[in-house]
Amino acid sequence: MTQKKIAPAVSTVSGNLPPSYEEANAGCPSYCYADGSFSWEDKHIRRIFIRKVYSILMLQLLATLAIVCAFTFSASVKFYIQTHPGLYSLSNFLFLGTFLALSCCGDLRRQFPWNLILLTVFTLSMACMLGFISSFYNSRSVVLCLGITAVVCFSVTIFSFQSRVDVTSYQGVLFSLCVVMLCCSLVMGFVVPFGYVPWIHAIYGIGGAILFTMFLAFDTQLLMGNKMYAISPEEYIFATLSLYLDIVNLFTFLLQLFGGGRE
Repeated sequence: MTQKKIAPAVSTVSGNLPPSYEEANAGCPSYCYADGSFSWEDKHIRRIFIRKVYSILMLQLLATLAIVCAFTFSASVKFYIQTHPGLYSLSNFLFLGTFLALSCCGDLRRQFPWNLILLTVFTLSMACMLGFISSFYNSRSVVLCLGITAVVCFSVTIFSFQSRVDVTSYQGVLFSLCVVMLCCSLVMGFVVPFGYVPWIHAIYGIGGAILFTMFLAFDTQLLMGNKMYAISPEEYIFATLSLYLDIVNLFTFLLQLFGGGRE
């Protein structure tokens, strides 16, 4: 994530059009105009970057939806995964490994095709974990939460692209909310062994849903490139990863909030 700065006026040579993102990425780390100005501020490259991120994100969400539906609506699949909890542990291990690799190794997540391979493994492992959790709720609760998640994501995306509110400048607010959620999770860790407390779980679910809705708006505006902070078009894997985790976490908190009917 880089701070957005206003670039000086650029005088282009007649007939010299900026190259595509693929052409720019094939050469030096950042394409430059003839006078030496950087290219990542180019709107054409930014549009290609946004299309690439949302194309990969849609494939991730479709794969996740298919696995969640299979784990939730297929009785045989549900019985198998619930009687083999080791599969959840394996998915969790793969998730943590690929998540750390993609988050901490900048060169690796920008190296094709390893970045896409790791992202595929990450998505499938996360989808299996989400399907395992969803299998313990009745199908109506899962469908309801999927619908609410879709509506919220669509609304937040429209808001982020159309609103003049700069959510990227609210990093302090998001950090404070993360600390509050961490404290709440610690409290729940001490309270849950003594019994299920519905109102505590409800508050925790509401807080988590609000937090990741704000994170979804934050990460969406980072893609746009016209706010205080912007993400480089080189980081399309990291941008996709962030949006995907925002949506998945939003769904899990909604499931905790509305999925009262457990099977």
